[in-house]
Amino acid sequence: MVDPTLAEMGKNLNEAMKMLEDNQRKVEEENEKKYARKDIPGPLQGSGQDMVSILQLVQNLMHGEEEEETSQSYRLQNVGEQGHMALLGHSLAAYISVLDRERLRKLTTRILSDTTLWLCRLFRYENGSAYYHEDDREGLLKICRLVIHTRYEDYTLEGFNVLYTKQPVIYISSAARTGLGQALCNQLGLPLSCMCRVPCNTMFGSQHQMDVALLDRLIKDDVEFGKLPLLLVANAGTPGAGHTDKLGRLKELCEQHKMWLHVEGVNLATLALGYVSSSVLAATKCDSMTLTLGSWLGLPAVPAVTLYRHEDPSLSLAAGLTSSQPVEKLRALPLWLSLQYLGHDGIVERIKHASQLSQRLLENLKNLDFIKTSVEDELSSPVVVFKFFQEYSNKDQTSHAAQASTIQHPIISNEGHIYDTFNQWLGEQLAQLVPASGVDVVELEDEGTCVRFSPLMTSAVLGTEIQDIDHLVDCLKMKIPVLTSTLQLREEFEQEVRRTVSLLYIEDLGWPGLGVVRYNYHSDEKNDDKQEKELEKINTELLKKLNELESDLTFSLGPEFGGQKNCVYIGMVTEDLDVSELVETIAATGREIEENSRLLENMTEVVRKGIQEAQLQLQKANEERLLEEGLLRQIPVVGSVLNWFSPFQASPKGRTFNLTAGSLESTESMYVSKAQGTGSTPPTTPTSSLAKQRLPGQKAFKRSLRSSDGFSETSSISHCDDLDKLDQRPPNLSPGQEQGPLDMERAEEQKEVVQAKTDTEDIHSDQSPPDCTKAEEQASPR
Repeated sequence: MVDPTLAEMGKNLNEAMKMLEDNQRKVEEENEKKYARKDIPGPLQGSGQDMVSILQLVQNLMHGEEEEETSQSYRLQNVGEQGHMALLGHSLAAYISVLDRERLRKLTTRILSDTTLWLCRLFRYENGSAYYHEDDREGLLKICRLVIHTRYEDYTLEGFNVLYTKQPVIYISSAARTGLGQALCNQLGLPLSCMCRVPCNTMFGSQHQMDVALLDRLIKDDVEFGKLPLLLVANAGTPGAGHTDKLGRLKELCEQHKMWLHVEGVNLATLALGYVSSSVLAATKCDSMTLTLGSWLGLPAVPAVTLYRHEDPSLSLAAGLTSSQPVEKLRALPLWLSLQYLGHDGIVERIKHASQLSQRLLENLKNLDFIKTSVEDELSSPVVVFKFFQEYSNKDQTSHAAQASTIQHPIISNEGHIYDTFNQWLGEQLAQLVPASGVDVVELEDEGTCVRFSPLMTSAVLGTEIQDIDHLVDCLKMKIPVLTSTLQLREEFEQEVRRTVSLLYIEDLGWPGLGVVRYNYHSDEKNDDKQEKELEKINTELLKKLNELESDLTFSLGPEFGGQKNCVYIGMVTEDLDVSELVETIAATGREIEENSRLLENMTEVVRKGIQEAQLQLQKANEERLLEEGLLRQIPVVGSVLNWFSPFQASPKGRTFNLTAGSLESTESMYVSKAQGTGSTPPTTPTSSLAKQRLPGQKAFKRSLRSSDGFSETSSISHCDDLDKLDQRPPNLSPGQEQGPLDMERAEEQKEVVQAKTDTEDIHSDQSPPDCTKAEEQASPR
């Protein structure tokens, strides 16, 4: 038996300990919650998110809060069913990877062998192996390692010591994509001296093809210096202009010097067609080639493929071209599904469609003036490169050459930079107006800035059709007159601005437009910061005033980066622009803004001085009042009594400040006449006519196209018509000419004469008999 007292005490102790432990547990849970809210990101808090919330988050990240980017939505709309098969392949690859090892090995071997066989048959590359990779440069990197293992037998054991004794050399074309050579050297651990850039032809053949004779001399020189020519990277479609190297001669040269030949480029896609040009067909004899099927066929997230021929599988494994891991072989699964879905006809149809788009654009470009094309093979080239270029006649070329040799005119010496700027603007405008075309701007070494159309890289994704090409040509036709007129008027605009005293011409070769002008602010002050602020203020106000005018011109502050400060940039113009009126308007508006600014400054100074003078006069008036009234009248009580017994009569002496005269004046006349004094009245504000007289609906800075006949062809004109014409335009004033003060006075005098003549005739007509009026009406031709 337990003592009841001990039992009660034990029960109370258990309850007390339970309460203490519960409180401690609550404190720990609160601390854990605080820790979770503070350090754990929001989506990971709690027990996780549901599928709907996660997919909604993905959708928001893909489209953004505002679905205004039509290009991204357009890409998503053109994924198509073949794209869904590629996406399905990625999901299946993840699912298949959980199979048991033996079954996974059999499945991946089947997928890899099928895909490799299909690609070799499609692109005429017999007895080849395939390496599937995400980065399109990774295939070339693994090929370089394979060649190093092949040419250096002790490389596996000795490593870089073997390379040090006989330095390898990799040759690439100067027209290759930017940074390719440096990326290879960085990944291979080789110095940049191992990379040799081969120049392209400059006198014979295409300017974008590798110079084979020069390459032969470079190889022989490297051999004499104890180097080992290792590999040559050739192009079947350069990244810029889409030109193909002379692959047949390059293959012979590589066999002569025991070099590996690797080919890459967009023109390799044409190997799947029935007819292939001989220059591209020679790529089937090379040692390796890289295919980018994702962009050619519009397949999202499919790997690039490098096809190669090599007999030693152990070296391929050492170079990383093959793998013993079955999971890595699943990279080919999306491509395996997509190729089966498209079939041979679907693959050929997509590549043929891209070639037809190029031919359609090329045929239209041949009929356009001021458009220069740079196409290697006009019959089958899948890449079209063109630029705006205004060719001169023989006479113009002679005169321009003479000017360039003697004067070095800026338009001639900087002609290349100006054309690059204009073609950059043209490419951006075409890409914005016709986004489905996929045109872009490319920089070529010899030809400068050009517009490129490469449908094999864009048409499958963007869904480019024939009507898009026609729309592109129509937009190009609309832009050519603007480019030609702007190019012709640039020189006239520069001359007009340089002749104007208050304007400064700013030469900016990177601005696609008429030109850049700055209003000069002249000040005698030596404070440069103040002058700079005033200059910025005037030119900002000038830009605002110009944009308020009803014109087709665009005025801006220039580009966001790299532009001149405190300038007005004028965009593209049309041929009917009146340059003199434009420059005159800019100068007159700038002068008006400067005069208003100075008038405000002067008025502020005058008001300040007037206030100081008024304070002095008020102080002087108080002293005079004190002398006149006496000291006793200033005492409050005594002054009131004294003023009651002997009132003091004093005339009020007020002051008024005249803003026009800038002086203080007495208000005595105001108290006498109860009206404003006869001070000088402010002059009328001069109104400057900044624009010429325009017809109804005619915008600013346009040349007037009205006829020179100023009067009607009828035989009689009434006096009321004379008055209306005098109201519209004074005599002896040509159309578009501004009215001076003398012309206005003459117009008023003639108007008064005509009015007096009208009044006199009205009086005589009232006094004339009725029969005379009838006779006049019968004699009148009306």
